[in-house]
Amino acid sequence: MRLAYDPSHYRDNTSLKDTIDTVARLGYEYVELSPRKDFIWFYEYPKVDKQRIKDLKRYCADAGVKISSVLPVQQWSSPNEQEREAAVRNWKRTIEITSELEVDLMNSEFSGDKSRPVESEAAFVKSMEELMPIFEKEGIKLNLQSHPNDFIELNTEAIAMIRALDKDWIKLVYSVPHAFFYDDGMGDVAKHIDEAGDLLAHVLIADTLNHKAAFGLRYIVNPPDAKVTIHQHLNPGEGEIDFDALYRKLREIKFDGIVTNSVFAYPDRPEWSNEVTLKSIREGLKIKEGLNI
Repeated sequence: MRLAYDPSHYRDNTSLKDTIDTVARLGYEYVELSPRKDFIWFYEYPKVDKQRIKDLKRYCADAGVKISSVLPVQQWSSPNEQEREAAVRNWKRTIEITSELEVDLMNSEFSGDKSRPVESEAAFVKSMEELMPIFEKEGIKLNLQSHPNDFIELNTEAIAMIRALDKDWIKLVYSVPHAFFYDDGMGDVAKHIDEAGDLLAHVLIADTLNHKAAFGLRYIVNPPDAKVTIHQHLNPGEGEIDFDALYRKLREIKFDGIVTNSVFAYPDRPEWSNEVTLKSIREGLKIKEGLNI
């Protein structure tokens, strides 16, 4: 198992070098390279040159930190063809960057338009047809997650799409704070993991409230009928995810993939948040205190 940290808490006000140093100081050997403006940002062409890539490799080597995966988010499933084509161009560059970093894994979201699922699926498949040969040429694996407001939200549908791609190097990211979207409000984390079976490769740890509970008022949005999708990435224990069931199931299946601290609700208190979440992960998965994995 690889225990990784998503440094989104630090992406807006910390240099890349200081971010990597902080990941090491917080107790992690692995970092998930999530979007940040000075490297790879949401929906944009990466703002990275060869020197920046060399610098990041040096920062990681000096700090004793490895990149577990590179996380781009692009609208590769957009029904708008111009937007989809731009996303594919951005993906191609991001794959190049990942290869130059000597990282063999990327993870991302399905994206697309929830209100146009059939057209979004067609766009996604078209993008994957263009990109899969490049992934294979570079020897880079891909883990995918459905995200609230993606054209795929349900856990079973995400699994079905990954199986439809039929590549042994494409696996599932299970994002715990999305659990109530994965089955329309039930949040049955153990069932979701059973459904994933051999596709489960990456688990994102964070808590959230059930947006369907309390007559749909766990989160209050005005006007009540506004077309929004809402969730949060909280410390374990602050929401309504059954973490006992989650950790028990991961221990039961002897999960040996990536587990990422994916809490980013507290940029004003990131070290406190990490203490809470890292303790939950270590205790829940029976990882010995002080073991840096």
